[in-house]
Amino acid sequence: MPPVKPLKRSDLIYYLKQFGFTGPYSGGKHQFMIKKNLSLTIPNVHQSDIGKEFLKRILQQAKISIEEWEKL
Repeated sequence: MPPVKPLKRSDLIYYLKQFGFTGPYSGGKHQFMIKKNLSLTIPNVHQSDIGKEFLKRILQQAKISIEEWEKL
């Protein structure tokens, strides 16, 4: 798994699937992914990467620690 640094939306989706999330599914303004009872909104980034701080917030919402992220 890459260190916590900016990455593309498609890479985020790929890595979240490695953690057991399914989707992305369409819903309202943003797509979302699901893992058991947890629903995670996926940012709709246009022409840029997801920044480091934003990625940290997404991981926190997904209940994935930085250590787990870097190990997978």
